[in-house]
Amino acid sequence: MTMQWLGEAIGPKTSAVGSHDFVDLALKTVREHLEMEVAYLSEFVDGHAIFRAVSAPGLEEMIKPGDSRALSDIYCQHILDGRLPNVIQDTHDEPLALTIPITHDIPVRSHVSVPVHRPDGSVYGMFCCLSPRPNRSLNDRDLKVMHTFSNVAKRQLHADIDLRHARDMAHAAIDNFLNSRNYDIALQPIIPIGQATPCGFEALCRFDSIPYRPPNLWFDDARLVGKDIDLELAVIARALGLLKHLPEPVYLSVNASPVTIASGRLSALFAGLPATRIVLEVTEHEIVKDYVPFAAELHSLVQTGIRVAIDDVGAGYSGLSHILKTRPSLIKLDMELVRNIDRDTAQQSMVRGLAHFAASTTASLVAEGVETAAELETLSTLGVDLAQGYLLGRPSDLKAAQAWFAV
Repeated sequence: MTMQWLGEAIGPKTSAVGSHDFVDLALKTVREHLEMEVAYLSEFVDGHAIFRAVSAPGLEEMIKPGDSRALSDIYCQHILDGRLPNVIQDTHDEPLALTIPITHDIPVRSHVSVPVHRPDGSVYGMFCCLSPRPNRSLNDRDLKVMHTFSNVAKRQLHADIDLRHARDMAHAAIDNFLNSRNYDIALQPIIPIGQATPCGFEALCRFDSIPYRPPNLWFDDARLVGKDIDLELAVIARALGLLKHLPEPVYLSVNASPVTIASGRLSALFAGLPATRIVLEVTEHEIVKDYVPFAAELHSLVQTGIRVAIDDVGAGYSGLSHILKTRPSLIKLDMELVRNIDRDTAQQSMVRGLAHFAASTTASLVAEGVETAAELETLSTLGVDLAQGYLLGRPSDLKAAQAWFAV
């Protein structure tokens, strides 16, 4: 699989679970068809068989997913090497089987197995059924049934292998960024409407990758492999290093998700910095499931003087209930609300309402994605306080940001 990236490879969040369910169903069906007590799918890893899926009702303590056994203790390698047959009606008929530990540990009296191959032809593991009872009825027809179910499960298994490969590659890519810090911080000006110079800058991350990928895709991948907090903290730390190079009282706005805020790890990054010059933009990719730790950490940061902004209001999960719970100092309008607002009365009505709400809560309203003079003029008449967008200034490096204040 080429690096099409984890977010694309995983598809809907139910896909990986669905494939495991399918394998479980295949194991249950073939086990019941052969009237055997245990069916499992194993993967060979470093001389061991790891049981990836198991159907063994009532015997879960004996064999369960995640368990592993050395290949020397089970039949698999002997079957692959031709020393044992794929179908064993009674292990007492096979002298070699009687010397293998699993025969006595389970115990095993009958056994049927077929190899499962990866897309490249190498052996992934085995698709097996076993019973503590001998079964003289087992024959080649049963072996064909095993092959049929194995082939059907294999197609789902290949999707899991591709997904695991994508996860591994995403892990490696995110770890590379964390270790090499191979990304830059761009600063986009935030300007009070009607004034000429910025009052602050939003810090935006730009990853150095070939081919180029937008930052949100990198953060999506990091979230899917459990590296989202680490990556966000690393980017925020890099951005905060620029604050001392900007003139007072210009502020720096950094982005963090609710899960990163709730982690409690932001306070260490902000320690020793002028809190009144920091704005924490709360970004949302998913609904905040537990407001208690999130709200507690946010309150603690606000007590130090840090201001809070809610990002992308009017899109995604940044609804009014979230604003009411968060009580931000700044409310940032999503660019979809801003684009062509001079020609859309419905957008104007919504922004007018948000401007009234912001004023009643002493918050400032920030319009993102302003690209035309007509949009800016309309936003001004609607009571929007601040604006950012290509019309006012593109994201740029520190030197360009400092040039705004050159005498």
